[in-house]
Amino acid sequence: MDIPSPTKLKGKFVGILVCWILGFGSLIAWNSLMSIGDYYYALFPNYHPSRVLTLVYQPFALGTIVILACNEAKVDTRKRILAGYTLYTLSTLTLILLDLATSGRGGIGNYIGVCAIVGCFGIGDAIVQGGMTGDLSFMCPEFIQSFFAGLAASGAVTSGLRLMAKAAFENSNNGLRKGVMLFLAISVFFEFLCILLYAFIFPKLPIVKHYRTKAALEGSTTVAADLAAAGIETQSIEKANNDAKQSERLSTKQLFFQNIDYELDLYLIYVATLSIFPGFLYENTGTHTLGSWYGLVLIAMYNVWDLIGRYVPLIDKIKLKSRKGLMIATLSRFLLVPCFYFTAKYGDQGWMIFLVSFLGLTNGHLTVCVMTAAPKGYKGPEQNALGNLLVLFILCGICSGVALDWLWIIGNGKF
Repeated sequence: MDIPSPTKLKGKFVGILVCWILGFGSLIAWNSLMSIGDYYYALFPNYHPSRVLTLVYQPFALGTIVILACNEAKVDTRKRILAGYTLYTLSTLTLILLDLATSGRGGIGNYIGVCAIVGCFGIGDAIVQGGMTGDLSFMCPEFIQSFFAGLAASGAVTSGLRLMAKAAFENSNNGLRKGVMLFLAISVFFEFLCILLYAFIFPKLPIVKHYRTKAALEGSTTVAADLAAAGIETQSIEKANNDAKQSERLSTKQLFFQNIDYELDLYLIYVATLSIFPGFLYENTGTHTLGSWYGLVLIAMYNVWDLIGRYVPLIDKIKLKSRKGLMIATLSRFLLVPCFYFTAKYGDQGWMIFLVSFLGLTNGHLTVCVMTAAPKGYKGPEQNALGNLLVLFILCGICSGVALDWLWIIGNGKF
């Protein structure tokens, strides 16, 4: 079965835009929670919300992605991703309803409720991010770059909106809570938009149909529902696949060992980042002239530079491609840990803002470099499996970084 070259197909620009929105929608709720951390510190001042909520989020995400990564070939990608975005939407709605039902009061009961909802966000993250990364790994690199840029953009946009909301509502009655409700309502809108885009727009783009047809010809069984949604009969593809006598795909174990350096890169990138962001930035950076704005500004600077870093690899001359170079750059980021410690202890806010910006820039740049380089040279089913593996290591790194983040408060207080 002959399929046209992707260079002759339409829909690439629309696909890039849709991937960006899908990335944006998949993390907007979580980034909203991070951006409104000051609200939860006001409600639950004794419970370290930025650290605890992150710690709750990660085991659910990690456990889910482990299961899905081991069984990715058996899971229908379309149903998986739509289920993930639906879970996001319902969880965010529940968070709004919980706040309305309790009239924005604190207390351990409400805190447990928030933690339970955050656990659902973690499950949704693993379902969506693993599924989307696997799906986009056998398409053009611009799609996966755009998706990961959208992930970062959700943080940058929510941080910007949080600063504006704080300025607008700071002196109004119950202003902090009004800003939070606005954030969560925006999150629900984008999450629902993602359901519509993935269900009705993305699968019908000619370039997407091309890549999914190609993946099916190479033996992928996870794209059947998406091809059917695009009006492509899978029987002829299955027949062509049998006639072509495709060789068996590499196992997940083989892919794991062939890409161990890329997987370690992603793990270490997020260990370094999450050991600092966001808990350290909220609780361990001292008091400065920015006052209550300080933590918000630091979070915003990280998110903005993380977004910029994810577009830097589009400049081919400065994109890191060497596997050895990626590992050296990744390991070098751990030098930031003592830099943050001494800056928090002795430096002023300008140096801290610079360090946070550099942390975000390197996080975004290295993530996209690895995610676009690793799938090259594999067949569609293998790229899908590898995409899930890479997300598994991202979440492992995040989980480890979150745990290490607690070391900053040794001697500085108690839980």
